[in-house]
Amino acid sequence: MVIGLMGSGKTTAGRLIGEALGLEFSDSDPFLKARYGGTAAQIAAREGAATLHLYEAEHVLLELAGPPKVIAAAASTVEDPEVRAAMRSAFVVWVDAPDKVLAERMRSSDHRPDFDPAAMRARRGGYFREVADTVCDVSELTPEQVRDAVVRDMGASTCDRG
Repeated sequence: MVIGLMGSGKTTAGRLIGEALGLEFSDSDPFLKARYGGTAAQIAAREGAATLHLYEAEHVLLELAGPPKVIAAAASTVEDPEVRAAMRSAFVVWVDAPDKVLAERMRSSDHRPDFDPAAMRARRGGYFREVADTVCDVSELTPEQVRDAVVRDMGASTCDRG
């Protein structure tokens, strides 16, 4: 499972990890679009952030209950105690970067709701630390380096054990 704040590269790293492990990849963005007819930003605007977060938690719980796969989980999911408990059955990689880097990346896509990385880190950082098996700084590591580190026995020298 890949977790992190918006803009951290969960989708890119998750896809690469899935390919390397021969596992299906599941991302919250396509799940939301297929099941609820919109992007995270559209759902948040239409139904509110609380409903969006319920849908994002549903994605993780459904995927963890199914066959093994690499899951890119929306950042909000770590706030849900049921989801955090379910994550204990998975190897969890926290992809992270400084707030300035994440803010710049978030500006590059209109499918993301407009959230402040520093505020989200203050709110979710403790939960990320609680569930993460490995933390990778994506301002220093390429997605391929993250993949290689994770694949190497599901823990690696280029990532800090969380």
